[in-house]
Amino acid sequence: MDTPTITIGCGLVQGVDAVPVAVEATTRHASDGTPRLLGLVDACVREAYHRVLQAFFALGLPQPRGITTVNFAPAALRKQGSGFDLPLALALAGAGGLFAPERTRDLFAFGEVSLRGHVLPARGAVSVALAARAAGARGLLCSPQDAALCQVIEGLPVHATTTLADAIHWLAGHRDLPPVPAIPPPQGAAVPDLADLRGLASAKRALAVAAAGGHNLLFVGPPGTGKSALLRRLPGLLPPPSPTERLEILQTHAAAGLCLPGADARPFRAPHHTSSTVSLLGGGTEVRPGEITLAHRGVLFLDELPEFRRDALEALRQPLEDGTVTVGRALRTVTMPARLLLVAAMNPCPCGYVGHRQRPCRCTPAAVSRYRSRLSGPLLDRIDLRAEIPALDPAELRGPPEPGGGTEHWRQRVLAARSRQLHRRRAHRSDTDLGNARLDGDALLRACDAAEGTLRLLDEVLRRRHETGRGRVRLLRLARTLADLDDRPAVEDVDVFEAAALRGREDRTFAATP
Repeated sequence: MDTPTITIGCGLVQGVDAVPVAVEATTRHASDGTPRLLGLVDACVREAYHRVLQAFFALGLPQPRGITTVNFAPAALRKQGSGFDLPLALALAGAGGLFAPERTRDLFAFGEVSLRGHVLPARGAVSVALAARAAGARGLLCSPQDAALCQVIEGLPVHATTTLADAIHWLAGHRDLPPVPAIPPPQGAAVPDLADLRGLASAKRALAVAAAGGHNLLFVGPPGTGKSALLRRLPGLLPPPSPTERLEILQTHAAAGLCLPGADARPFRAPHHTSSTVSLLGGGTEVRPGEITLAHRGVLFLDELPEFRRDALEALRQPLEDGTVTVGRALRTVTMPARLLLVAAMNPCPCGYVGHRQRPCRCTPAAVSRYRSRLSGPLLDRIDLRAEIPALDPAELRGPPEPGGGTEHWRQRVLAARSRQLHRRRAHRSDTDLGNARLDGDALLRACDAAEGTLRLLDEVLRRRHETGRGRVRLLRLARTLADLDDRPAVEDVDVFEAAALRGREDRTFAATP
């Protein structure tokens, strides 16, 4: 009597999320002895059948015989990746009668199988675990490494198996699986202290404003003034991610096959300026996450901003507004998260010394114009803070550190400002995931609570700066964050003036001529 069709769940990772896939094996049809793998499988999945057979042989397991068809449903999606090895092996074992068919009901499996039968981690296990929980699975079977990552997902039992033999004996009821190992603590590099940098008080305050409100930030100044050093110290000001944010960070990094940042650290991505548009936005044949998705809930640092490809920079405009990036391909469209803090640094001209107090600039006006025209107005308009970093006098560089200029001082002020934002949003019953940098409409006006005189002053500032409606919104957001940093319940005149100064002026900072 033929064994019934065996079905076991798996997942196809697309971008960051996973689509549930059912792996079915049957012996009910005539065949020449070689199973047919159906369901738009690629070469990696077709080769998995031979890897799995060798694993059966290496472990001394009975060879699954008589299996005529293995189907990967839904058939319209192209299946790719090594994560289908384990569910394929279990489906073959179940169809071969090594365990009862009901043992795999509502069970998901994910992992690569080596020639010796060891179960190895595969890219995107966290996404598959989330898809399994959404599908109502009773558990996920995977490698110990992936199980350590997936055990943080509530509502889904996770089982770790070291070898294919352990998994089959567990399904047959002959053996217990070892407990899931604890996730190893990631080893992140220590963030240097702001106290190491002398002077630059206004730049440090700009950093704190960016961290407190989630505002995009651009530093402009000659080489060696500390632009990159300041921005690389920004992660030390940010609060640790919440449990929900931590799971999102875990999912995006696991989908890309990368190790995780520290438990209390947010992602900090610093791609080189030669990066392509696909590497920044994500894509490829398997649609993997790009840098802006890997920086989700963290920081994306673009050093030497004008040296990036123009099309890559322009492609950032929509993700910066929406917090997501959508990659369209002929067969499918994938949307990935991209809620990040963009920080960047640039020189004021190709040689870097226009306006320098000691070194003359040797660039022609045409060269300066071409250099600065690489940054479009719409992109600059999405950067809230545009601060100039001047060259310091040598005496300032050897002076004592200023009181309250270290990372811990500014971090405590940032945490207090974010706490005030959270309390205000809860009082207004608004979205608690919405920072000052994303406030809009009535929510922004209620948060500012500015007097009529302050609003008239804002109108005058906007008129003098020739700002658009978007510029008005961004000035109000900056003013609200400045008031939070200084513990003021409402936006006042001083906040409007400082917000205008921190936002900078394109006709001055990005003029076409030196």
